[in-house]
Amino acid sequence: MANPKEALTEIDPVWSRIRQEALDAVADEPLLGGMVHSSILHHGTLEDALSYRMAMKLASREMSEQILREIADQVYASEPGLVQAARADIMAVFERDPACHRLLQPILYFKGYQAMQAFRVGHWLWQNGRKDVAYFIQMRVSEVYGIDIHPAARIGQGIMIDHAHSIVIGETAIVGDNVSMLHSVTLGGTGKEDQQRHPTIEDGVLIGAGAKVLGNIRIGKCSRIAAGSVVLKDVPACKTVAGVPAKIVGEAGCDQPAISMNQILNEK
Repeated sequence: MANPKEALTEIDPVWSRIRQEALDAVADEPLLGGMVHSSILHHGTLEDALSYRMAMKLASREMSEQILREIADQVYASEPGLVQAARADIMAVFERDPACHRLLQPILYFKGYQAMQAFRVGHWLWQNGRKDVAYFIQMRVSEVYGIDIHPAARIGQGIMIDHAHSIVIGETAIVGDNVSMLHSVTLGGTGKEDQQRHPTIEDGVLIGAGAKVLGNIRIGKCSRIAAGSVVLKDVPACKTVAGVPAKIVGEAGCDQPAISMNQILNEK
């Protein structure tokens, strides 16, 4: 009887391409062979590789690689949708980041992608009552990657976080599908209220570097937030906002700003 993981590998074009890119990488740079084999080629599925990579990066003297690997394996087995989100995130990075030339790169090298997959594991744990383990993963992601995402936050698929340094996403934040954000973005609160106190980011939004979106506000679908802006009020769909405090300065400029990644405010 065929191994189900081997069968999945045969019909999973994303994973098949990643494995081929891994073989090419080893041929081009044999000194990376150990890392590439242990991270990619020793695994039969994408979820196995993600579990291993998360455990390797987040392990510490407080929690071993083996324990973290077992936790991640359990989560992926319990929620197949997580690996579908991981595939969507890989494609988002590949299609939107001009520095990404292979599907292999996010898994091995891009901390935004790796942190997002660890968040997804932590979020599942949070939702299933294992809050202390979720907090531990949040802590280690912050320490290792410089990204602080509360495990209770709700984040969709197809997320691209470019550079990813100093990202902060609060406990009650909601992020839709196909959102792109650059480094030093904060989705934060404005006080100590217990209920919804963080922003809701609808599908297709582009958030520029250093932007701060604060409070229980809604950023409309396919809008743009210019770099360095401080957003304190709702933003309608398909608009561009800029400034401190941010104001509407025009239309979004295209149907899918998070995919085009066009951050120019006024083209002449």
